[in-house]
Amino acid sequence: MTTAAISQDPLYQLLRNDDVAGFNQAIQQGQVCHLAGLDLRGLDLRGLLVSGMDLTDAYFRGTDLRGIDFRDCCLDGVSLVNSRVSGCYFPPAISAEELRLSLEFGTRLRHVHTPAENK
Repeated sequence: MTTAAISQDPLYQLLRNDDVAGFNQAIQQGQVCHLAGLDLRGLDLRGLLVSGMDLTDAYFRGTDLRGIDFRDCCLDGVSLVNSRVSGCYFPPAISAEELRLSLEFGTRLRHVHTPAENK
C-alpha cells in the first residue's frame, strides 16, 4: 500500500487552500497537475475538473466530491472512505458494490482507465 503524499506543486496547493476555481482555471489554460498518489483528504473539491487525469492511489478520505465527473479518469488504487459522492459520475467498469466498499471500509478501487472505455 502506498502512502498519500503532500506535493509542493502550485496547482495542488490551490486545492489544499480551497481554491477549486483557481485550479480549474489553470487546468483550462493548459497547465498540468499530477494528482496521482496525493493526499486530498478532507477537502471540499466540489466542481473540480478532472477529465483525463490520472488519480491512481489518490487518497480522498472524508473529501466532498459531490458532482465530479470521474468517467475519464484512472481511479486505480483510489480510496473514498467517508467521502461525499452524491451526483458523481464514475466509470461504468467500477461496480456499485466496489464503490460502496471503498466508501464504507476504505478499500482501494480497482480501475485502470482505457480511452475506449467510455465510448
